Amino acid sequence: MDLSDQLKNLFPDHDFKEENEPQEESQDQLWLQDDPLLCKFEKRKGKVNTIIDGYTGATEDFKQLAKELKTTLGVGGSFKNDTIIIQGDYRDRIMEILKDKGFKVKRVGG
Repeated sequence: MDLSDQLKNLFPDHDFKEENEPQEESQDQLWLQDDPLLCKFEKRKGKVNTIIDGYTGATEDFKQLAKELKTTLGVGGSFKNDTIIIQGDYRDRIMEILKDKGFKVKRVGG
């Protein structure tokens, strides 16, 4: 009798599911849209920022994309008002990463 069987005997009403498998599948699958994402360059309070805007899918998917971009680039950033703000000018690298994921990207500004 293994641990899962013992837990089922102790808590017969509880539905035991393995949560690792669905989370791994959802991390790789982001909703790809037809319209391009907008990749902008702005200065805010004297600091250089790259802003990604125009995602029409679920907010959770866009937050997950923001986290992946920040960890891949090794920079800071945030997610506010349905936009991703990345610290620094990383437009070229961000556009490459998004194109590899299957997104259409449009460069806006200089």
